Amino acid sequence: MDKHTQPQSGQEQTRPVKLDHHDSVRSHVCQQVSTEVARLERRIETLRLTKAPHAAIMISTYERMIDRKKGFLKNWDMQDRAIY
Repeated sequence: MDKHTQPQSGQEQTRPVKLDHHDSVRSHVCQQVSTEVARLERRIETLRLTKAPHAAIMISTYERMIDRKKGFLKNWDMQDRAIY
């Protein structure tokens, strides 16, 4: 093991990392969640054109997923960056 990677005096020293404070991480998460919301919205539109018996249940489930994802963005103050 490299001497620069070994903990000093036999104890591990950890420092807390708050990833949500880094703009690059926040931007990536926002982009990913926004992409997922857009994909779910397209699936809903496709299902609305389908006459399948299970379409209503799936639409309802996707709508709940969208609400939760948008709620996540809102709770983390990312809704202004979101691209739906």
